[in-house]
Amino acid sequence: MHILFVVSEIAPFSKTGGLADVAGKLPMELARSGLEVKVVTPFYRSVRDGGFDPDKPDESITIRLGGETIRISILKKTISRGLSVYFIRYDPFYDRNRLYGTPKGDYPDNAERFILLNKAALSLCGRIGFNPDIIHCHDWQTGLIPAALKAPMGDRSPFRGTRSVFTIHNLAYQGSFPPDTMALSGLPQEFYSIQGLEFYGRMNFLKSGIIFADKVTTVSSRYAEEILTPEFGFGMDGVLRSREDGITGIRNGIDYSEWNPKTDPYIASRYDVEDPSGKTDCKKEAAEIFGLPDLRDTPLFGMITRLAVQKGLDLVVEAVDGILAAGISLIVLGQGDERYERRLQDIARKNPGRISVKIAFDPVLSHKIEAGSDFFLMPSRYEPCGLNQMFSLKYGTIPIVRATGGLDDTIQPFDRTTGEGTGFKFAEYSTSTLLKTIAEAVSVYRDKKNWERLVRNAMRADFSWRATAPAYVRLYKDLKSGK
Repeated sequence: MHILFVVSEIAPFSKTGGLADVAGKLPMELARSGLEVKVVTPFYRSVRDGGFDPDKPDESITIRLGGETIRISILKKTISRGLSVYFIRYDPFYDRNRLYGTPKGDYPDNAERFILLNKAALSLCGRIGFNPDIIHCHDWQTGLIPAALKAPMGDRSPFRGTRSVFTIHNLAYQGSFPPDTMALSGLPQEFYSIQGLEFYGRMNFLKSGIIFADKVTTVSSRYAEEILTPEFGFGMDGVLRSREDGITGIRNGIDYSEWNPKTDPYIASRYDVEDPSGKTDCKKEAAEIFGLPDLRDTPLFGMITRLAVQKGLDLVVEAVDGILAAGISLIVLGQGDERYERRLQDIARKNPGRISVKIAFDPVLSHKIEAGSDFFLMPSRYEPCGLNQMFSLKYGTIPIVRATGGLDDTIQPFDRTTGEGTGFKFAEYSTSTLLKTIAEAVSVYRDKKNWERLVRNAMRADFSWRATAPAYVRLYKDLKSGK
């Protein structure tokens, strides 16, 4: 089968969150399964600054965007047999410090930026002679492609037999724009209706993907259920319930060739479940990097997160006094909303030697935090899947999570009586419940026998892509056969 993967970010070239990790790893696993996969994504400044080396000189094509004709460049990078990534280069849109906006808010021209990505992905197929069986779209930035496939194209269209999959990685981000955005999209005006792209008087890219895709997926089974409810539906739950039979939850996976303390080149000392002693050196290194004292007998909590309300940072901020009283230290790496960046930095200044914060996106430091922390804190308000809790398990860094979305699917509460379980989780979204769960976790940390058992359980968990990718292959085959 021929699969076109269209995505707004892809690791290691560009990244703001877990979407990039999925886009970087899932196509590789699909290609190993014998599928031919081509990925289309923007050529951001981060791609250029990362030392990008294309296969050959770029080619140019023209795209109509409203009444304007834009000339873009196409750069190709072959990743492996059966897998290539095509980058859409248009510097006025993509040559920026960040992918989607600044700490103050989204870029005002995001509609134009991602309409261009949608149009360019389809135009590219004709240019390179690629007739995809499936176009797999991800989040609102690619939500217009399923609609375009349903628009009249003529008998000679390369997409006559193409089916579409639309994956929701985060329902909170919907791509809502003024109605006149339709003129830029090139879609038939009749598509702007209650049954189509219109949503409360605006053009909604996410709704387009949900309504027009042949199949809708989410990144965990629990999240597929949650988004059908008003609590987690972000106003879109009614639209989703109308497609309930066409929604499937497929949990994300992780790549153990990249996230494995036995082979990790970025950590102070390698270790595994049979000999975890190297984790002591990793904890020492993490403390030194963050300017903390010797933490040999102090539980170290780590967070690597986008600084946004979704991630439960309001709970963390409110719980600071309780965290300090529990005798633990906390290190945080992330960037995002300006209010959380400032608030966390202020907390760190007031609590030197106990809490340390770095406002940055730093993949290497992320590995060091995973290896050096005793616990990984993810008190998310909602979490479609989450990846860091799965990374943490492999590193023997025990997750403390809220029981939502993929966090609930992947973490089993530790039971001292049976010795089973891989972490700690809580249901009620409150500071008191968070602190109670932290206290229980620290109690197990002080109990050497149970702590060693818990760490072993965690490190033996398996959430590889090889266990997940076959579900997508089956989905593609069913769509191709007309099921």
